[in-house]
Amino acid sequence: MAKLRIDVWSDIACPWCWVGKRHLERALEDFPHEVEIAWRAFELDPAAPKSLPDDVDLVQRLADKYGTGRAGAQQMIDRMTSVGMDAGLDFRFADVKPTNTFDAHRLLHWAGLRGKQGELKERLMQAYMHEGRDVSDPAVLVELAEAAGLDPEAAQAVLSSDDHAKDVRGDEALARHIGITGVPFFAIAERYAVPGAQPADVLRQALDRAAAEQPDAPEPAVPAGEVCGPDGCAVDDAAASAE
Repeated sequence: MAKLRIDVWSDIACPWCWVGKRHLERALEDFPHEVEIAWRAFELDPAAPKSLPDDVDLVQRLADKYGTGRAGAQQMIDRMTSVGMDAGLDFRFADVKPTNTFDAHRLLHWAGLRGKQGELKERLMQAYMHEGRDVSDPAVLVELAEAAGLDPEAAQAVLSSDDHAKDVRGDEALARHIGITGVPFFAIAERYAVPGAQPADVLRQALDRAAAEQPDAPEPAVPAGEVCGPDGCAVDDAAASAE
């Protein structure tokens, strides 16, 4: 059979998206078919500035957003950190530098044309959520592109232009058209929708079903998993104990 296409809408500034990426990687272990993964753009905060003060108080930002108080906000951070550990990820939220991710998404589209989109996606997420890097800084983006195996001079040329801006806007327009309001969101073979950071076994079931090529079979009913949306990334106790 032809390669199985997987379209994933996600943002770099999205802890659930990194968890979802790990779950997808687990789901693909020993999967007997070739796949093609396209990482599509979704900005959680398109209006985010490219720079914020270095002393941003993440706990207070969450407390203000959710009305939980500092103690409740810290509990949310602790639970998300625990979820990350279960997925093999080391979230370091105290070091995160909230910023605009539009240029990073442009660079990801460019990387996709060179067969390095997955490598750059991973490097961007690690830089943002583990290393506390500013992923809107062109110098940082060029460095990350080179680390992902891309030509740094060509990456700089992309960032110095408006290349792939239309591609990013196109991804976001398509997301609105099909009703995506939170990420990650997985579309398998343009038929099976898997919303949220589902466990690996749920993703594998959808992959197997798509690979079986059963056009008359009813689409599986998949309950929404944990997502990040424009209002933030909520975490409950059940999610903290999930895979």
